[in-house]
Amino acid sequence: MPRDSLSVFLAVVVLTTACSASGPSSQPKNGDAVNRGPAGDQSRALVMVARAEPRFLSMKPVISVAGIGDNDVLRSFNAGLVLVDDSDALRPGLAESVPQLDTDSWRVFPDGRMETTFRLKPNLIWHDQSPLLAEDFVFSWRVYGNPDLGQSATPPLVHVEEIVAPDPRTVLIRWKRPFPDATRLEAQDFPALPRHLLAEAFQRDQAEIFSSLPYWASEYVGLGPYRLDRWEAGAFLEGEAFSGHALGRPKIDRIRVRFIGDSNAVLANVLAGEAHYTFTNAIFLQQGSVLKREWASSSQGVVLVIPSQWRRVEIQHRPEYANSRAILDPRVRMAMAHAVDRSALNDAVFDGEGVLAESMIPPWVDYAADLQRSVVGYPFDLRRTESLMAEAGFRPAADGVWTSPVDGRLSGEIRASNTADFVAELSIMAAGFRQARFDVQEVPMPLRSRSDRLSRHTFAFMDIGGGGMGESGAVPNFTAADIGTPENLWTGRNRGGWASSEYDRLFNAFSTTLDRSERNRQIVQMMRVFSEEVGAISLYFNPIVIAHVAALKGPRNYGAESVATWNIYE
Repeated sequence: MPRDSLSVFLAVVVLTTACSASGPSSQPKNGDAVNRGPAGDQSRALVMVARAEPRFLSMKPVISVAGIGDNDVLRSFNAGLVLVDDSDALRPGLAESVPQLDTDSWRVFPDGRMETTFRLKPNLIWHDQSPLLAEDFVFSWRVYGNPDLGQSATPPLVHVEEIVAPDPRTVLIRWKRPFPDATRLEAQDFPALPRHLLAEAFQRDQAEIFSSLPYWASEYVGLGPYRLDRWEAGAFLEGEAFSGHALGRPKIDRIRVRFIGDSNAVLANVLAGEAHYTFTNAIFLQQGSVLKREWASSSQGVVLVIPSQWRRVEIQHRPEYANSRAILDPRVRMAMAHAVDRSALNDAVFDGEGVLAESMIPPWVDYAADLQRSVVGYPFDLRRTESLMAEAGFRPAADGVWTSPVDGRLSGEIRASNTADFVAELSIMAAGFRQARFDVQEVPMPLRSRSDRLSRHTFAFMDIGGGGMGESGAVPNFTAADIGTPENLWTGRNRGGWASSEYDRLFNAFSTTLDRSERNRQIVQMMRVFSEEVGAISLYFNPIVIAHVAALKGPRNYGAESVATWNIYE
């Protein structure tokens, strides 16, 4: 499926048209603002709805946060050296330009070390009006590089040898080895930190105290297009346009982000004109279908259906946490993969809008044909399931459940988020497993418990989840170095603990190779290894739904590596 063929619906809002305010006693209409400025002035405002409240406003908190990704929300308050646009190209953000290979801005030395130089735009300031200095990036490197905070082993920091500030506007980064993403330093990768606000606390406080400072949430000071103005815990947060934003003052004066976990309640708010934009996962296909019908004749709004997040079944690979040794056998994992009817799931849960996935790499990349030839697929085939289970030494017990003399009865829990779509998905999948003779019990989990880092890593059998896809959003998450452990404060993203020395070898080569064609070959081989060993059961790139009122003009595409609100300042 060519990447270009998705561009017609891989769109996200360019927020170019403001909404006129309505008084508190008037009935709001689509396109009208529903909130006032702090002094009672009726500023132009945009009301957006998010599924969950963020714990922090920084796109890269000093400790890893498990749970729902919310970078679409956080983008409003953050800015990086560069910005990834709708075509996955790098644009200058805080930097004047993006360093180019084989120039003075990106030098590679004979021993493999590198240097990249970012020149900051002039007269940049923080939200509190203090000047942004190159030393703020040096300070940030020291903070995130502190092993006690659990981020020092994550890229790009793990590859950095030193960061220095030759002058107030120059950030010089010295790399230990070739690193192809050395210029891809967005706010979620390597942000500046306000040294004037945090340096004293960093020297004084223990890691746990420092990572819990009000600065990271209610007192956040960033560099993004909006400055935090108000945060009512559990209800909403508000931001006002930041005139000092590196890419210009945003065209909409104020934003309000409301937190509503019930997608039907979000739908009601949109239909009532009390919300103008829905973030990723605030609503799902069912609600999107209702909006399409309601807006069909009036043209009051737009519903975008975007195949995006890689959804998969995480499997517990660590013997100390797995409740059944059988799941450690690749043949059993293969058998269970063949027992998942992904097409039926896609039809039932996503009205067939999802794109079936054989790996974490979407099928619109340039090297998709090579992937298709190399990746092991697991089509729905119960006869193959029975054959693999017999090969692994299992036989049906009296009640039909797979049992082996060594591992006993194959039984376990399958977990997923307790939201309407995902509970339906969980029930259908669990029923399918039971039909295939696996004794499984579904466990819907509240959203808050999904944010518990220990729980996310120590599940006993299977966990259905989703998130980033592709080379930067998913591939690094399955290395042995990224396994969550007590030593790294359960901050790793490899929650199932799958490990492969061959995958790690290929990933290390992929992470140090600058030639694009060679990197393609390496990633194809990594996906072959991952699929052969069933590191996780790939399901689909499930569609996300974003709805917005028609008063917000100028939809734009966004790429697999960018966030939906990359251009919110426009």
